[in-house]
Amino acid sequence: MVQSSLTRAEATTRAEQIRVASYDVTVDLSGALDPAQTTFGSQVTVRFTAEDGAETFIDFIHDSISLVELNGDELDVDDVVEGSRIRLPELEGANELTVVGRALYSRSGEGLHRYVDPQDGSVYTYTQYEPADCRRVFPVFEQPDLKASFTFTVITPPEWIAGSNGEHISSELAGTSDVPGAIAHEFAPTERISTYITTILAGPYTKVCDEWQGVDVQGETQTVPLALYCRRALAEHLDSDELFAVTKQGLDFFTDLFAFDYPFGKYEQAFVPEYNLGAMENPGLVTLTEDYLFPSGATRTQLAGRANTMLHEMCHMWFGDLVTMTWWDDLWLKESFAEFMGAYASVRATEYDDAWVAFALGRKEWAYRQDQLPTTHPIVADIVDLEAARQNFDGITYAKGASVLKQLVAFVGEEAFIDACRAYFRRFAYGNTSLNDFLNVLDEACDADVRSWADAWLLTTGVPHLEAAVERDEQGAITAAALTQTSHAPRPHVVAVATYAPDDSGQLIVQRSTEVRVDPEHPATDLPELLGDTSPVILANDRDLTYCLVSPGPDGLAALADGVHLLADPLARALAHSQLWAAVRDARYDPRDYVHLVASKGITEEHSSILTTVLDRAVEALESFVPPRLRPPLRAELLNALHTGMTEAPAGSDAQLVLTRAFARVATKDGSHAKTIAKLLRGEKKLPGLGLGSQLTWALWTAQTATTHATRSQLDRAHAADPSREGRLGYVRALAAIHAEEAKAEAWKAIISGALSNDELSATISGFQLATPAQLGTYQDAYFGSITAWWNEHSMEIATRMIRGLYPRTLDAQAASSAEENPTLVATQAWLDENNQAPGALRRIMTELLDDARRAVKLQAEVLAHQSR
Repeated sequence: MVQSSLTRAEATTRAEQIRVASYDVTVDLSGALDPAQTTFGSQVTVRFTAEDGAETFIDFIHDSISLVELNGDELDVDDVVEGSRIRLPELEGANELTVVGRALYSRSGEGLHRYVDPQDGSVYTYTQYEPADCRRVFPVFEQPDLKASFTFTVITPPEWIAGSNGEHISSELAGTSDVPGAIAHEFAPTERISTYITTILAGPYTKVCDEWQGVDVQGETQTVPLALYCRRALAEHLDSDELFAVTKQGLDFFTDLFAFDYPFGKYEQAFVPEYNLGAMENPGLVTLTEDYLFPSGATRTQLAGRANTMLHEMCHMWFGDLVTMTWWDDLWLKESFAEFMGAYASVRATEYDDAWVAFALGRKEWAYRQDQLPTTHPIVADIVDLEAARQNFDGITYAKGASVLKQLVAFVGEEAFIDACRAYFRRFAYGNTSLNDFLNVLDEACDADVRSWADAWLLTTGVPHLEAAVERDEQGAITAAALTQTSHAPRPHVVAVATYAPDDSGQLIVQRSTEVRVDPEHPATDLPELLGDTSPVILANDRDLTYCLVSPGPDGLAALADGVHLLADPLARALAHSQLWAAVRDARYDPRDYVHLVASKGITEEHSSILTTVLDRAVEALESFVPPRLRPPLRAELLNALHTGMTEAPAGSDAQLVLTRAFARVATKDGSHAKTIAKLLRGEKKLPGLGLGSQLTWALWTAQTATTHATRSQLDRAHAADPSREGRLGYVRALAAIHAEEAKAEAWKAIISGALSNDELSATISGFQLATPAQLGTYQDAYFGSITAWWNEHSMEIATRMIRGLYPRTLDAQAASSAEENPTLVATQAWLDENNQAPGALRRIMTELLDDARRAVKLQAEVLAHQSR
């Protein structure tokens, strides 16, 4: 079937033609327990108004359609069904459309996903639609500005429960199902919402209930029913007290902050398997990945990240669900705001008051990286169709947008920003908006020139660069200090600069701090408050008020490297690490020195978010930016440091868990600790206070397998002892990591077969990539020769995982006399040259892969050149 990608122009035309009132939807999942049944029943009745005589279409990616009835007339299915569209001719003023058909169960996490629990054989289903996969479940006008009220009936096997956006009304025997005892679960009509945030959940889920009570805007008590769902096999890990506590803290906070009552009746949250996202803001029933239940244990940073995500999704109840962007160009109007509010609310409403640390070091790096690619785009993007929309759930829309909103708060003031948000909800509740609508309310709330600010920040691309230029006298006192904008498109900034010097304990603390406004019309901004200061460390963008890459200069960079571990404030340490990493990526700091730094000082970091991130970056620097022939001694140094760190870390500490996970990861490329790992797996050696858990156990098995220290029979026995989902995915990855040629061939065959679910696919690809350069090289031609077919034959989610995941990673600057002749770069560029008519979304993926590869080869070449000097 041709799956048409709705264009912005088509959506605009359709929105001018019709207004949708309601959908009555029945989804029949009564046969879901039968693995031979690949489809489910789908029936919808839509009521909408239109221009007399107009013609439009409704979207439905289907297996079959048996009835299309428009205003009482049965239409010829063969005549009106055109791929994933159903043509609707000769519309009247008021219209009623009924469509009956069958849709396909998904294993890709798109549409209605069906999952079979490897632990007990139970079947679970849930939906995921954003941006446009609602049409995989029932016929729908699939665009965000055609809001409607939805009434759902879900027919299930008798032992299942079901959930949806609306309040549950009843569960009774279904009279229309062929399955004995099938139950029809009926739900109340929703408020007017967009199609992509409707949802269905069904299966033998565990459900826990509670309620939140707050005070509404009239001063009356508002009661919101709460619920949590998860698979039965994970019920013991559903920490409902913590989850309900965060939920209630969020509802307290947002209803007060926005001065607008929670608008969607109930607030339920379902933790589901094989989820493609962190979470999804379906009003009334938020879905989240079950990875947030942590059966293998969690650090405080992981718990903080979960709380942040929960609050991000809760913010969407207002930014995104109550008020929704008209088209995907303005995706930032929900995602940038929710990303900002997730951290903002964490700090102000929960125990996780250090949320800006993880944001500064982790999320913003996602933005910086995305914004340096040739495919970067403005925060307010040009989204021509749904394929482009799907790819813009990226570091620009989320993290850069949130960073820019943080800068906006500094620019206009917190009070004006919140006043604008409140006015926005009052004015546009249950409607759709664009950039100009938010700027109007912001204009009314403050005296700042927000239009110029928006032009500079929301409609431009690229990362601003600020350089801290400092001169000192012979005694080290600062004699001149200025911030200089070095980027091609200067922007206004409110930015803080601070100096840090040691206290009596040796920790670096703030000595002087200044906050300045950087005018884009002036290349340099003087910092007179710093004159005379002798502090060794200067931190530009202190407190992380703006979005920029900072160059502290060669001397300043050396001072940061020497002192980063001594900075007392976690946010200051995160910012210093961020500047060091930017220097690595820009060839201003040798990646070998970065690995040395992390191995010698980074492993003593006590903040688990910072520790996790710097370890990940050390591995990236080692395995991507250091030339292959120089890696073994550096890898051994890092691995030995991790081993020492994990054995000496306090028992049961976050550091112990983080270091052990990193140890297992690095050990996939170095077998020198194989005997220690074997003893850990046999239980002969223990780390006090640390239970290995399924996830860590399988990480260690993968390390053994990848370094030829484990056999398939050992993996089989370990899998038999651990039938959990984590065990299944770990086993799949470890099998694919076996070095034998036949094992790699078997993994490749499974990857390209189309038989794997989304998570099984990623696990297999991850294990497959743990191979020698020679082994992976034999698949390079097959990879480049299959890209177009994979894109055409699989869903976008699965094709993207294959194309990104299987890209040749064995880059070596010494594989050719120059970067331009590197075989992987040559092959990638050749594919782009030969496929200039390929879909834009596919070309974007390949362009980004090429840019990342070029950076890696360039940095390797810099290291080799430096070594030869």
